[in-house]
Amino acid sequence: MTLPATATPLYSIAEIRAIEAAATQSLPQGTLMARAGQAAASAALKILHHLADADAAHMRVLVLAGPGNNGGDALEAAFHLAGSGIEVLVWLAPEAAATSPEREQAASRARNSSARFIDGATTMASAAIHAAPWNLIVDGLFGIGSARSLSGVCRDMAQLVNQQSCPVLALDVPSGLHADTGVVDGVAIRASHTITFIGDKPGLHTADGRDHAGEVEVAALAIEPALLPQAGAQLNGLHLFARHLQPRRQNTHKGSYGSVAVIGGATGMAGAPILAARTALHAGAGRVYIGFPGTPLAYDNGQPELMCRRAQEMDFTGLQFGALVAGPGLGSDSVELLQRAIDSDSPLLFDADALNLMAAEPELQSALATRAGATILTPHPLEAARLLDLTVAEVQADRLACARQLAAQLGVIVVLKGSGTVIAAQDGSVVINNTGSPALATAGTGDVLAGLCGSLLAQGWPEWEAALGAVWLHGAAADALVASGAGPIGLTAGELIPAIRKLINTLSA
Repeated sequence: MTLPATATPLYSIAEIRAIEAAATQSLPQGTLMARAGQAAASAALKILHHLADADAAHMRVLVLAGPGNNGGDALEAAFHLAGSGIEVLVWLAPEAAATSPEREQAASRARNSSARFIDGATTMASAAIHAAPWNLIVDGLFGIGSARSLSGVCRDMAQLVNQQSCPVLALDVPSGLHADTGVVDGVAIRASHTITFIGDKPGLHTADGRDHAGEVEVAALAIEPALLPQAGAQLNGLHLFARHLQPRRQNTHKGSYGSVAVIGGATGMAGAPILAARTALHAGAGRVYIGFPGTPLAYDNGQPELMCRRAQEMDFTGLQFGALVAGPGLGSDSVELLQRAIDSDSPLLFDADALNLMAAEPELQSALATRAGATILTPHPLEAARLLDLTVAEVQADRLACARQLAAQLGVIVVLKGSGTVIAAQDGSVVINNTGSPALATAGTGDVLAGLCGSLLAQGWPEWEAALGAVWLHGAAADALVASGAGPIGLTAGELIPAIRKLINTLSA
């Protein structure tokens, strides 16, 4: 699966290191560090200029410089900021004795500027930083090369920075955040802004990344595009699925837009398939059915257009349905229904209880792995852990790797939900979604996502684009509601449904 030209690629640590090595072969020593420092200073000045009391003569910036090249980038930034008339204090991490020639050159330039320095190992450092009101803090402690958790005075400094009310600009990645996984082991700096170098990093957009990176800007450092490989991951965006958002022709009918069957709703859990089915209808499917494993509802009095059936009496074969959505509120006694769904020719989405049943039934997994039709799984981390025989902590420790593993293992598209939802294809391609917020952390929003994705499948969207589009639209609808004041606290899943419809119509027009 090739990435479109308009993609925002996400590069792993190993890929960034390879790009750096190739670029430095034809550049004078220290060129990339000098470019990074200049870019960081420009980003810092842009933040300062947006402050209400912006006046360079009265701006005070604290720069944290670590022992490696990230610290060198910070020292270059300090040199440029001091030259712009900013009052700069540089805090040197105590481990900064053994450094590279490039970093030493940057340190010399900074020391010959008007920037002041303070030794991070002294007991006076913390008091001096506490005493001053800062307009901005620049985090250059540790970049992508650090695989260990913050400790000692650097850990103390990160905690001190997190107590400040001023903006924080992280260089490359916030110190303590893993650039590949987005995991924080202990403490990490919470930045309001991150300027990341050469290319964007997956860890800035998933797991703990979104809580620590803030607004992310990429500084390419003028590296030749030919040196940039095709990345195996990218950010989600409209460009990946917009071709399917088209105005509807006049000469159409309900059969033109497909039928969705939502299979679920065991005793006491009818709300889950109703949310999914209502979403499928409002997202544009021509007809929507709910197949209940037990006695069906007579009808949905909030949405009487939905057709309620007994699932065992529904024919899943022969492309009777444009999509099957199995799992919302299904309960734990529906293995036969899932086997019939797998055996059908219809595009299939498994969610919730369907995933839990499959985790407990290896035969279902084997059948799914050999299925020819389009298949999407939408697990949250616990459901993914069950399918992979891992703990939730292990899944969250490397969300991209686990999504890839599950997609390859079962031959399906996987949507691993969470902050920075990960969408993985069978060939290893990964997309991280960048819409949505804590407003979605409430019961039923997963059912809404399942219904939305099923609706797009029924309307003829390919499975990859249906997964990408559903996740992006689901999050964007929540974002729109939050922007209007309806969240994030207390937003309910049902409120997403009309917001999704409005968004689809706006984009399709």
